[in-house]
Amino acid sequence: MNVPIVVAGDATDLPAVVAVMEDAFDPRFGEAWTLAQCAGLLPMPGVWLTLARDAEGALAGFSLSRIVLDEAELLLLAVARAAQGHGVGAALLKHFEDDAALRGARRLHLEVRDGNAAVNLYNRSGFTLVGRRSRYYSGDDGQLYDALSLSRPLNMIATT
Repeated sequence: MNVPIVVAGDATDLPAVVAVMEDAFDPRFGEAWTLAQCAGLLPMPGVWLTLARDAEGALAGFSLSRIVLDEAELLLLAVARAAQGHGVGAALLKHFEDDAALRGARRLHLEVRDGNAAVNLYNRSGFTLVGRRSRYYSGDDGQLYDALSLSRPLNMIATT
């Protein structure tokens, strides 16, 4: 896969977003959101959807983010299994950071299941552990998994 094309998304993209999420997130961990959850959040102030498309235009991944005052949160980031390991997640994370800076963020936040491979991507991007929600995610086998709260300051981008 070549470098993904990162573009803004909207409510019309949500069925494809949910399909990517269902492909990317292992159902054992209960991390995926429903179409109704995404559709309910997207029109709220400060929320934005970002898409990563491959050279043929197929949806390879997405992120859903929000900003409140000067803090931005990465709510969801998912990459289709076929596109994993090709820089799509890194491109979406970088776009989140850049978009958050342009929107006035000074700090970034996210939450991820302990044991999720994406923790490595977030650590490489400078995120550090600031909290843990014990037994937050419920797997389909009844096992409970911690959620890790990660954060980092945002190096501001010059907007001249």
